[in-house]
Amino acid sequence: MTEHTRPTSVLIDRLLLVTALVGCALSLLAAVLHLPVAAAATARWIGLALLTAHAVRRKSLLEWTFLAMLAGAAFGLDAPAAAIQTRFAADIFLRLIRMIVAPLIFGGIVTGIAGHGELRGVGRVALKAIVFFEVVTTIGLVLGAVAIDWTQAGAGVVLPAAMASPTTAKPETWQQILVNIFPENIAQAVAQGQILQVAVFALFFGSALALLPAEKRAPLVTVIQVFTDTIFRMTKIVMYAAPIAAGAAMAFTVGNMGLATLVPLAKLAATCYSALVIFVLAVFVPILLVARVPLIRFAKLVAEPAALGFATTSSEAALPLAMERMEALGVPRWIVSFVIPMGYSFNLTGSTLYLAMAALFAAQAGGLHLSVMQQVVLLTTLALSSKGIAGVPRATIVVLLGVAGSFQIPTAAVLMLLGVDTLMDMGRTGLNVVGNCMAAAVVARWEGESASE
Repeated sequence: MTEHTRPTSVLIDRLLLVTALVGCALSLLAAVLHLPVAAAATARWIGLALLTAHAVRRKSLLEWTFLAMLAGAAFGLDAPAAAIQTRFAADIFLRLIRMIVAPLIFGGIVTGIAGHGELRGVGRVALKAIVFFEVVTTIGLVLGAVAIDWTQAGAGVVLPAAMASPTTAKPETWQQILVNIFPENIAQAVAQGQILQVAVFALFFGSALALLPAEKRAPLVTVIQVFTDTIFRMTKIVMYAAPIAAGAAMAFTVGNMGLATLVPLAKLAATCYSALVIFVLAVFVPILLVARVPLIRFAKLVAEPAALGFATTSSEAALPLAMERMEALGVPRWIVSFVIPMGYSFNLTGSTLYLAMAALFAAQAGGLHLSVMQQVVLLTTLALSSKGIAGVPRATIVVLLGVAGSFQIPTAAVLMLLGVDTLMDMGRTGLNVVGNCMAAAVVARWEGESASE
């Protein structure tokens, strides 16, 4: 009986999943192509019901998050006015995440350095992480430029006849970027969500604590260790709300924009997501294999934080879960707590890839023909300007507006990207999360610290 029951259960699961996905896909296609609304809505909600049945049988956070995203998209299509009102749920979740992030980073770094004697390894890990970040993000910039040059998605795009010119943000100098790494007020850094500044403070605090005699530092290390463990327990509690937040964020996005509005810039979106997939397969996978990070296990562990980042378009929302998953992979907590926050300023792989693509798309839409050397200068400027923008809403648009004038790129062409920026922000945020997790795992391997095989 048992031998026959298990294959039957697996078959039912697969049939439910395939049927549900086909139904949802057909319904979304029907919505874009303006096919009968009633038929599209029926297929959509039947598919969601089947997915719910499948998710109940599996009880996976990733599956519930994915289901919530699809349900949010369906809600946004069928009731856009009501869907727009659901954003508060995503905002509450993000507030809870921001409440947790700074204590997680502080506790992880301090207990790692002072509690486990990792003071000597800090500088070595920092150097390896920065080298890794710069190599990977440079590859992302080049791939984005090559992809958009090949598809010419911006060629032939008609710019709006009139568009208000917003106040442009000047890109920061490298000196200011360097200054902004160091906090002048730790309370202010925590309040503003400057996680790299929190990490730097924790680094100094942990180093100073490690230099105290063992009998003096032991009581405080114990307290901070218990505090950090408690915060990780809080993280698990907060993550139960992740599917709700993902669904609310998706409902707001689709309800606010609609799917049909994305059609004029579909070629750019297709180019972006194709480049992101190529980047994962051609860059991330080989790096993981060379570093001997277990590929399948890494993919399973990173799937949930990547999905959460994708749905909420916030790397910060996925940070606690990403840290927890990398610890489960065998990466020491202090390396996770140090490398991932650094990545928020120096390893925005998805954002840099999209920056190159968006800048050249805007140039093409504006009728500009940039030479190879001009493109190199533009990419270098973007690489420097994009540092230290983690946590800034629509940061890529801010950077593009800041550099557009220097290369005669029309402001209207940059503002056109707002129509699909949220859609592509999902993909690049998901890639940012995966890239930072990978950086922690690879650096740990280089240090011989990761216990996972």
